[in-house]
Amino acid sequence: MEVKEALLRRRSVRKFTDKKISENEISELLHAAMSGPSACNRTPWEFFVISNPEILEKLQKAARYSNIEAPLAIVVCGNLSKALPSQLSPFWIQDCSAATENILLMATDLGLGAVWCGIHPMKRAEKNVSDILSLSEKMIPLNIIYIGHPAEVPEARDQFSEKKVHYIK
Repeated sequence: MEVKEALLRRRSVRKFTDKKISENEISELLHAAMSGPSACNRTPWEFFVISNPEILEKLQKAARYSNIEAPLAIVVCGNLSKALPSQLSPFWIQDCSAATENILLMATDLGLGAVWCGIHPMKRAEKNVSDILSLSEKMIPLNIIYIGHPAEVPEARDQFSEKKVHYIK
């Protein structure tokens, strides 16, 4: 699939079949994630790959919008011990967001469906996910990406709007 096609086809998918995600597909997703840009190449990301049904069920209840049934979830976290120091620390959010988008695009390329469910900065959701995964204080969950074989395939779309572009010449 060409990059442009993946960009236009990538849509949030919230309904999945029961078919499992292969180890090869998981590897492809994680390689794509870690190909993302990172401020000063600090790579503060950590990925928790969950296929255990009991843990998946707990994650569904962890946040307001995370009630998604899927055979796989990847929780993208920022490891603050690897983040830039002091006031530059929040760049971990951008790094992990780029990694997340790469996962979503690779999922599209592989014919999988995925949806990004935000966790950070919702403190209660952060605590819930941290408790479920026994995360340290230095590990902040940014989001949960639910992934599976889509039970529905939303139409590709182009959301370009000239009104949102401002040229400074």
